[in-house]
Amino acid sequence: MASLFDHYTPPDDFAAGTWVGRAWLPGAAGGPAVIAIADEGVFDISASVATVSALFELEDPVGFLRAARRGQRLGSVEALLKNSDPATRDPGSPWLLAPIDCQAIKAAGVTFAASMVERVVEEQAKGDPNAADAIRGALAAEIGVDLSSVKPGSEVAAQLKTALVARGLWSQYLEVGIGPDAEIFTKAQPLSAVGFGAEIGVHPASTWNNPEPEIVLLASSRGRIVGATLGNDVNLRDVEGRSALLLSKAKDNNGSTAIGPFVRLFDERFSLDDIRKTDVALRVEGTDGFVLDGLSSMSRISRDPADIVAQTVSAHHQYPDGFCLFLGTMFAPTQERAGGGGGFTHKPDDIVVIRSRHLGALVNRVRPTDQIPPWTFGVRALIANLAARGLSDVAVTPKREA
Repeated sequence: MASLFDHYTPPDDFAAGTWVGRAWLPGAAGGPAVIAIADEGVFDISASVATVSALFELEDPVGFLRAARRGQRLGSVEALLKNSDPATRDPGSPWLLAPIDCQAIKAAGVTFAASMVERVVEEQAKGDPNAADAIRGALAAEIGVDLSSVKPGSEVAAQLKTALVARGLWSQYLEVGIGPDAEIFTKAQPLSAVGFGAEIGVHPASTWNNPEPEIVLLASSRGRIVGATLGNDVNLRDVEGRSALLLSKAKDNNGSTAIGPFVRLFDERFSLDDIRKTDVALRVEGTDGFVLDGLSSMSRISRDPADIVAQTVSAHHQYPDGFCLFLGTMFAPTQERAGGGGGFTHKPDDIVVIRSRHLGALVNRVRPTDQIPPWTFGVRALIANLAARGLSDVAVTPKREA
């Protein structure tokens, strides 16, 4: 089986970035470690800050990260990436985890016009992929307007809603796509996300599903955006299409949230404006020879990322450990895989590559949810592990040299 590292490409400007992540340290005294990533290698900084969540709560996480005392060198970036593939892993050496820990894992849906239409298709098809093509064509002809030009919450959007309701075409997905309120939902539980190289899970009962390549923002408890990474919001289209009330079953499954490989912090050389202009590329390669390529351009998002964050946290809704936020995707694959009008769906051992020039590549292999390692390391396990290692979830300010 080919190594997942063979599909990895580093960020175009890796040396210019400020990077943080997490790795699993093997052995009896091991556990999750916060890591700093640099040209000269990967370093454990857990003695200075034991959780990424605590790091992001600081007033100056970039300055702290740059000054933090570097502990054990865990190896090169390449070595950790290679050892993160369970098919070829040396269990005696460190491997990457998702670069977040205690944060809530949130996601925004229907933030691109292209995917908004596909959500309406799912709804009207009632989860039947074979009905999708006919419904897709009929909707495009009937709506008769470029939804990407409609600003959510605007007067034009309200007028369009009135017209669509009168024609019996309104949908709950159009409501969150062009209405005033964004769809913000809980994608997964804290500590349940998997990282680079891990197996991602698709429920074996699903016959219509897909990856969702997305930018993931990292925010503090105060809603300050501190950085970004890549994510795969694995989705069961047939389940959500049966009923939007099944969203949690469609979204929150074992291994269905992949994030990584590292978080790039916003600093003097990288900002939210870079995210607003970036493209997120997707490639799926199957053992059956099938190849799927896609692209999601953040410049075409319907709602500004800062507005989506502001709708997530406020005086009405708090996240004391901070949160990460999937921003949504314009990519909804319709390419035929098996014929018969069913479009795309995953098969076991698909390799999924999500890439952005500023963030590198997130690479994972698809497996059924009941055939990948179950999630067992939760909040109580983290607390116990940190205590046993003598680590505190409080950032320790580095001492200045005399």
